[in-house]
Amino acid sequence: MSLWVSAIGQGLLYGILGIGLFVTFRILDFPDMTVEGTFPFGAAVAVAAITHGVSPLLASVLAMFAGMLAGLCTGLLATKGHMPLLIAGILTMTALYSINLRVMGRANLSLLNQPNLFAAKFLAAMPDYLSSVVVGLIVVTVVIILLILFLNTEIGQGFIAAGDNRTMARSLGINPDNMQILGLVVGNGLIGLSGGLVAQNNGYADVSMGTGVIVIGLAAIIIGEVMFGNLTLSERLIAVVLGSIVYRFVIQIVLMLGFNADDLKLVSAVVLALAIIVPQIDERLHLRRTLRNGVK
Repeated sequence: MSLWVSAIGQGLLYGILGIGLFVTFRILDFPDMTVEGTFPFGAAVAVAAITHGVSPLLASVLAMFAGMLAGLCTGLLATKGHMPLLIAGILTMTALYSINLRVMGRANLSLLNQPNLFAAKFLAAMPDYLSSVVVGLIVVTVVIILLILFLNTEIGQGFIAAGDNRTMARSLGINPDNMQILGLVVGNGLIGLSGGLVAQNNGYADVSMGTGVIVIGLAAIIIGEVMFGNLTLSERLIAVVLGSIVYRFVIQIVLMLGFNADDLKLVSAVVLALAIIVPQIDERLHLRRTLRNGVK
């Protein structure tokens, strides 16, 4: 039972990563590779801050600001530097590897005997495996509410319009470049926050912990869309988190079947590929309608 509850907690924490990627990947239509540098950057900043006596809550906020800074760098390279989107993200991601080493002073930094957000006093009476669920629910709820409120503002609507059609947005007096920078700052801020929380939950930060996280975020987005179909923008944010939880369940099942932990990256890629391919097969062969009505 504790394993499944822990999987829910991990799904919630990585769900924040999924929401951040959703902002850039779905709303902005920006293939942002910065995520694989931003995630460990947030983790490195949070863990380094805690080891220097900063409170875990403030360290988590600093992780978010670190992610926002990374997103700003990518946005400026893409818009002001006129670089291709993929190259801008890859350059920032590459630079962040060295920065993460500088922040931590080594490749791996532990939180052993250090406080963290999941050992807060109000969680003391709960089993350890429940702490990630409680903290995850609180943070995810706050993130989704704030993001929905933002997207319903005039700036937020301009942000959505710029993602839908840059030419139309420009004709409405919206600067698409500024909206792109804003989206990258917001999205990577959430990814940095997710990295900081995951690092505290795991008890360490590692310079390579960002490898493959873009697949995890995309899997959360795609699985949520496949499971729940056509949704409003607000509902899709919730679907991303639920997709992240389902993804963690799949990983847990794979481990229970006896697969090696070294195979998880391969499994992640296969799950994402299936999540993308199956709806297309269903659309062509009408599998759901056939199963519902029966073969005649």
